[in-house]
Amino acid sequence: MAANDNYGTAAALAKYHESGGGVRGLVESGVTSVPPYFQFVAPAGIPGSTKTTTFAIPAVDLSLPRAAIVSLVGQAARTCGIFHVTNHGVDAGAAVSAVRTFHELPLASRSPLYTVTPVGGVTYATNPEPAGKGAGGPILPWRDSLRFLSPKPDFGRVPEVCRAALAGHRHCVEEFGKEMAGMLLAALGVGPERRLDVEAWVMACHYYPPCPEPERVLGAGEHTDPCVLTVLAQDDVGGLQFRLDGGDNDDGAWVDVPPVAGALLINVGDVLKLVSNDEYKSVLHKVRSRSGQDARVSIATLFNPPKGVDSDLFGPLPELVTAEKPARYRSFTMAEFLKSRAEFGHGSSSTERFRVADDERAV
Repeated sequence: MAANDNYGTAAALAKYHESGGGVRGLVESGVTSVPPYFQFVAPAGIPGSTKTTTFAIPAVDLSLPRAAIVSLVGQAARTCGIFHVTNHGVDAGAAVSAVRTFHELPLASRSPLYTVTPVGGVTYATNPEPAGKGAGGPILPWRDSLRFLSPKPDFGRVPEVCRAALAGHRHCVEEFGKEMAGMLLAALGVGPERRLDVEAWVMACHYYPPCPEPERVLGAGEHTDPCVLTVLAQDDVGGLQFRLDGGDNDDGAWVDVPPVAGALLINVGDVLKLVSNDEYKSVLHKVRSRSGQDARVSIATLFNPPKGVDSDLFGPLPELVTAEKPARYRSFTMAEFLKSRAEFGHGSSSTERFRVADDERAV
């Protein structure tokens, strides 16, 4: 790209952020095509597949006895790394409605919060995709996000009309996520003394407006999650897909993940994949943009170890390292992990930095 093109793109991007309206603001302005100077257009260099297939997403009923739940979540985490849970006790409907309410407030009500840099642990912006080195600059998704960061985001910054529902959801889902992390750990067969403490690291309230040219943009690009696990609440619009990986189904196809009324979706993250010594899968997933009239709303809560333990080392659990399956990853701190993610982007591009070479593995 020529220098003047870089300058023009940077200027357009700066002007876009200064408007404080996000993608929703573009839609409100009546755009009939993707603005030509913006980086919403997905470059040809981003890997992807248009091939889709069908696949039954596992579902786990949390009203079953705990031993049965642990077995089922472990099986789901090993086979595809993504599963629904029902009877979970989290009433997410009010929070999902509150997210829609916020993003559809008049521009004058929401634009004062627009910032890509956290203020009081809160951001509202169109956050670039973390493409990593060599990607030719940030790519913007066709999505706006209201994000609450750990440890204690200031919910007082958001309008009162949606404040209580969002604060309440974060509290409830944090307790649920801690319980789910414990069950996923137990399903690895480690002893009850083994713990993996987590907190709600980020609660990302996403809004995907309809797009006039959905084939030219990213709703959310292909990625794995940089965390232990993700708990997703969503409306009934759909658009989420994950890529089949492993076993007899490994044909590189994308699978639609239809919303299940009342269910939460659990995603195994990269940290848990590494800690499990590849017992669990952390799968690529994305959100395709839609041309319909309905915006998609979701709340993704990502769980990671508390920030106060940044110096702690994480790696394959000793109980999972054997002569037949030596440690596949070296130990790492969360600071190292997140730095690798920022430098190399999503998925294996960043996690492979921690992989132990075959000739270096030892029990």
